Amino acid sequence: MGGKNVKITDFFSLLGGLALFLYGMQMMSNGLEAAAGNKMKQILEKLTANRFLGVLVGAGITAVIQSSSATTVMVVGFVNSGMMTLKQAVWIIMGANIGTTITGQLIALDVGQLAPLFAFCGVALIVFVKKQKVHHYGLIVAGLGILFIGMEMMSGAMMPLRESEAFVSLMTKFSNPVLGILAGAVFTAVIQSSSASVGILQALAGSGLIGLSNAVYVLFGQNIGTCITAILAAIGTSRNAKRTTVIHLMFNLIGTTIFTIVCITTPLTSLVESLTPDNVASQIANMHTLFNIVTTLLLLPFGNYLAKAAVRILPEKQDEQADVMHMEFIRPMETKRDTQIGLSAIAVTGIKKELHRMIDMAKENVEASFQAVKAGTTENLETVQEREEYIDYLNKEISKYISKVLVNESNPRDSQYISALFKVCGNVERIGDHAMNICGYTKLIEKQGISFSQEVRVEIDAMKEVCIKALEFLNEIHHNQQDNNQDVKAIEKLEQQIDDMTDDYRQKQLVRMQKGTCSEEGCIIYSEMLTDFERIGDHILNIGQEMGLGKVGA
Repeated sequence: MGGKNVKITDFFSLLGGLALFLYGMQMMSNGLEAAAGNKMKQILEKLTANRFLGVLVGAGITAVIQSSSATTVMVVGFVNSGMMTLKQAVWIIMGANIGTTITGQLIALDVGQLAPLFAFCGVALIVFVKKQKVHHYGLIVAGLGILFIGMEMMSGAMMPLRESEAFVSLMTKFSNPVLGILAGAVFTAVIQSSSASVGILQALAGSGLIGLSNAVYVLFGQNIGTCITAILAAIGTSRNAKRTTVIHLMFNLIGTTIFTIVCITTPLTSLVESLTPDNVASQIANMHTLFNIVTTLLLLPFGNYLAKAAVRILPEKQDEQADVMHMEFIRPMETKRDTQIGLSAIAVTGIKKELHRMIDMAKENVEASFQAVKAGTTENLETVQEREEYIDYLNKEISKYISKVLVNESNPRDSQYISALFKVCGNVERIGDHAMNICGYTKLIEKQGISFSQEVRVEIDAMKEVCIKALEFLNEIHHNQQDNNQDVKAIEKLEQQIDDMTDDYRQKQLVRMQKGTCSEEGCIIYSEMLTDFERIGDHILNIGQEMGLGKVGA
């Protein structure tokens, strides 16, 4: 009965150790996201232009959070939002595969002895230091400690398995390359962490249950299994984002094929064993590092060809949503993965691009509405109505998305930025409403046969031009990263111009009324239109001020 009891508690220890390992990784990922947040975009923009720097960035981020899956999921999000090209993604993915080997090396060096100290230091930073930024770094340090405490628990839980003949027999079957690769791929796909599955393999080896000659094929399979997380993350993304996961999968399949053949036909395994003959965990870590570094070096010159191959595998197809209301740059499912690194950068980029779509639609409606009033026909009314419905749809969907992002946002400055974009969204929608009002006047104009004088028609053209100029300027603001104060001042100047024009045109209208040169109905419509014109100016100013605040927050 005692033996059976030990086995059950060992199994519980194994599960508890795995839980701590995965939770430690999640803490590190959260810490990095909270510390870097929207800055991640700026870091990547500067460093991914060069393939070698791109590889180093991928390796560095993955080394910090101990998860190539999380880095690859981040890259999928960046490619989906248009922040990164497919070619840039190739280098980050290659680097991520190198960075993930750090965990195995740390386990082999027995850093686990210092794990409680790391956990204590991290928690002390969170509990005793009031500064929010220090808390983010505390999460990373505490996560590292908890990760290795979990690793130690798993190692201890596996020691009694040496006495199980059935388990030892199962381990020897992995000397078959196909079985080993399948076992590694499936297990890693289930727990969605190659770092954790490699750590478990090292724990098995450290307990004397498996040698490098058997473990090597399981190790190669683990590299393939880690792709499942990115594949799941790519569901519902753009074509290019899906191609990113294809590149990740191709990288590991090519590496596995090469190394399996090399291990079968050459004494590579024996050579790696001879480097650290008394430390099987170190042998596995070294083989894992060798696999990813050599595969990266071999494929580095062919990165662009990998991107082209991914395009061949997933060619462009006709956009089925072209005539359907949809968001082009935002994936609503993204917010469900609240531990995803780079989420702030992905969210902000997607929101800004959708807002620029909205501003473009509002601008088209403003232009079409003033033209319709000047022409005195309802010809444009249906088109403007449809576009206004699309603007309303985008306002609702973007607002829902922003509210979900804000719930998960841990960086105060990014929260301020995203809140500013929320206000921008509402103001753009109101501009659309006023454009719709202006276009709606054409029904009465056409019905009653109202016609405006040449003087009024010139004024309508002038109103249209200043509105279009201001809306175009709004869509250029985000390109100027330097002087947001100048941007806001320019918008304030345009809004003041709209106010001055409104006052001037009202005075001129009074003169026309006194002279009796305009009809009663025409005067009412023109007065209402001037009110809408002035309100458009107010909302443009609100947007400019919020965008200026946003850039300060960023």
